[in-house]
Amino acid sequence: MGTSRSAEPTLIASNRKARHHYTVLRTYEAGIVLAGTEVKSLREGRVSLVDAFAHERDGEIMLYGLHIAEYGYGTWTNHAPRRTRKLLLRRVEIARLLAQTREGGIALVPLSMYFAGGWAKVELGLARGRRSYDKRQALAERDANQDIARELGRRLKGQYGRG
Repeated sequence: MGTSRSAEPTLIASNRKARHHYTVLRTYEAGIVLAGTEVKSLREGRVSLVDAFAHERDGEIMLYGLHIAEYGYGTWTNHAPRRTRKLLLRRVEIARLLAQTREGGIALVPLSMYFAGGWAKVELGLARGRRSYDKRQALAERDANQDIARELGRRLKGQYGRG
């Protein structure tokens, strides 16, 4: 009959600081190998992407530092919160990612986690680290764009121009 799997992705967690510390060059969607209690913790939203990063090991992309809290009702089958997890990508994508990360100065950073069609997914960003002056410049640019949008909104509403 009806299925509970919706086509629209449900956001679990996002790494908000990643876009501040890195310039994201390209994004990839990857599946993630999880244990049953990890999925239950994800459904409760008990995950942190703060210190997570992806790296190659034995020709596969692994996710390190991802913290998924232990499931409250888990027994001896509970998982380790910061264990290394395998990411599921196509061989062509893995080869492309490995070639680009070997250039130097480029990292694989998880940007967000979500459920899509009932499957847990990770949005990986191919990113280059920003220097402190780049961060300040990006903040100034964002503030300027917000000021412009605010001013444009005021003018469109007719708050100015009445002489």
